[in-house]
Formats: sequence, C-alpha cells, structure tokens
Amino acid sequence: MTALSTNRHRAAWLMLALVLISLLLVAVGAAVGSTGFESLLHLSDDPVARQIVTEIRLPRTVGAWLAGGLLGLAGAIAQGLFRNPLADPYLLGSAAGATLGGAMAMAWLGVAPASASLLARMGITGVAFVGAAGAVMLTLILARGAQHTLRLLLAGVIVGVVLGAARDLVELSSPEILQAMQAFTLGTTAFVGWSAVGLMMASWLLCAVTAWALARALDGLTLGEATAASLGLPLGPMRAGLIAAMALATGTAVAHTGLIAFVGLAAPHLVRSMVRVTHPWHVVLSSVMGAVLLLAADVLARWLIAPQELPVGVLTAALGGTYLLWLMHRRTAGGGGGL
Repeated sequence: MTALSTNRHRAAWLMLALVLISLLLVAVGAAVGSTGFESLLHLSDDPVARQIVTEIRLPRTVGAWLAGGLLGLAGAIAQGLFRNPLADPYLLGSAAGATLGGAMAMAWLGVAPASASLLARMGITGVAFVGAAGAVMLTLILARGAQHTLRLLLAGVIVGVVLGAARDLVELSSPEILQAMQAFTLGTTAFVGWSAVGLMMASWLLCAVTAWALARALDGLTLGEATAASLGLPLGPMRAGLIAAMALATGTAVAHTGLIAFVGLAAPHLVRSMVRVTHPWHVVLSSVMGAVLLLAADVLARWLIAPQELPVGVLTAALGGTYLLWLMHRRTAGGGGGL
C-alpha cells in the first residue's frame, strides 16, 4: 500500500471517528444544563422539560457544532493561504468588524441579546455579520486585492486594530451595553436558536463545498507562489474564492456565538498531528475537528459549575493555549523548529 493510499485510509477512519464522537456529544449536550438530567428523563410526559430540551439545549448544541465547524474550516483556509501554522480565522479583521457591528446594534436598539426579542436578536446578529463582511472588504481594499499575501495580512491587522478602537468608543458612549458586550467577546452559545442553526448550516455547506473545490490552490501554494503559478492554477480567482469562504465562515460563527478563541487555530494542528493529507481532505477534517472541539468545550462549560455555566470562549482559550504550549514544548525538546 502506497503512502498516499495509507493516508487516505487514515483520513477516512479519522472522519468516521469524529462523526461518531459528534453524535455522542450531541446526545450528551441534550442532557446537560441547569436542570441536569431531569429534563431528559421526563421528556415524554413533561411539556416544560420537552421545551427545555428541544428549544434550548438541542439548538445550542447543534449550533456549537456548526460554529466550531465554521471556525475550523476558516482556520485551515487561513493557514494554507498565509502558509503559516499560526494563522487564525480572525486575521482579516472579521472578528473586530463583527464585535463593532454587535456593539452598534446593541447601542441603537438599547437592548442586550439575553433580554431582546427574537427579532431584535436577529437584528443584532445581522448587523454583526455585516460588520464582519465589511471588515473583510475593507481589508481587501487596503491590500489592493488578494494577490499579495503579506500585504493582505498587514491590512487585516490594521483593520482589526482600527475597528477594535471604534468598538471601544461605542462602548464608552453607551456604557449600558458593556455587560452584554462582555458576554459577546467571551463567546457563548446561549442565544443560538433553530433559526441561527439553519443559517449556520447553510453557510457551513456553502463554505465547505467552496473550500473543497478550491483547495488545489492551497496545495500549490505550499510549493511557493511561482511554482503554483507555473502549474497553471488561476491563483487570483482561487485565492479570492477561498478568502470569501473564510470570511463568510468566520463572520457567520462570530455573529452567532461571539469571539471563540483557538478553535480555528488548534483544529488544523490536531488534524496534521494525526494524518498528512492534501488540502481538500485537510480543510474538511479540520472543520469537523473544530466542530468536535467547540461542542466538547460547550458541554464542559455547561457542566463544570452547573447550574451556572462558564463562557465557552474562556474555556477554549485555556484549553487551546495549553495544547499549543505543550506542542511548542514538544517540538522544542525534539529539536524541531516552529509548530
């Protein structure tokens, strides 16, 4: 058996394992919450318990899986585009744009997501997504397109800093939104409903298909810009399509769950540590890995100090940072460079 077929075989087994773990975590997520397992046990004879499970726990559980899948997919695209294992989905300013949009919407409406009506929550989410998309467009304008990777990276950093400062000004002018913005910046799945699940599912399918179709450009870029161009790949349009998929995936996830750290950064690393495959396989595996990571973290955040819960973004930052520190230590001790 050749190395290529062996890696594909391992990738198929890894995908199967991740799907099975996902199903197990969805079942656990339906059982974990402030009322414990009682709601699940009385699902058939208690209307309140049925509503808790079907209208609160299940949508936020599936939403956590989808948000993690979007971030994992965007992280794999970012690391392939920038040829940097430390690249994450927020590099193009989408996170700063989403938080600015969310802050402006809350200031205009005078409400927080927890107390707002369904229509108001959808408005906040919509403005946050528009902010994310606008930030990416601004980054592309400053970078004069997607042709030069370094210029694109620098433009993204600048846009992120400027929009972050603008968000701070909005918060200072409307101090009543500070608590709600804290929840948004710490990351939470508490406000995800079935309508959000539908939007995230559509976005995930579109981005996954786009990334799969254009991932040959990422394989070519691993050999360098000149070599990739010599292979006849239309790098400009393919890179633009990948950036659009990354922006849509990141903006959708951030708009619905806030800022969740390290999922988009750690998921591709975990996949690479388990199997070496070409980018079409890698982006999909990273997406499912990100989904498993965020869903596991969300279940853990709800269970650790129940009936209260931790912000899932804090938990992913702590666990993801610990993993990357361990990985860096292992590579350093083994004499390898970088991550």
